[in-house]
Amino acid sequence: MLQKPDKNVSRKKRHSRVRKNLSGTQQRPRLNVFRSLKHIYAQIINDETGTTLVSASTMDKEISATMDFGGNVNAATVVGKLVAERALAKGISKVVFDRGGYLYHGRVAALAAAAREAGLEF
Repeated sequence: MLQKPDKNVSRKKRHSRVRKNLSGTQQRPRLNVFRSLKHIYAQIINDETGTTLVSASTMDKEISATMDFGGNVNAATVVGKLVAERALAKGISKVVFDRGGYLYHGRVAALAAAAREAGLEF
């Protein structure tokens, strides 16, 4: 009997295919998204130096205090808005969006829409 492929293995393959051609620079860093069942994380990364410039997640104290669960669309929207505000405070307005191998749907799309609405361009 054939086994179903592991979803995370398939996601990592998709992510590596995308990352082959996608890189964050000083002028346009990469907005990376990672989601787990309970939380969602967003980082703005400069791949030239290998540093994280800005990050936000549902594990941040200011978000976790107001949210009862971090694995839904509402939490993703809050994280997207927060990462955009932190980026704009550091002078970052243009980014390259890296969906992390996930489908652009649900939580990932909500995070991206909230970041755009808060002022990030991608």
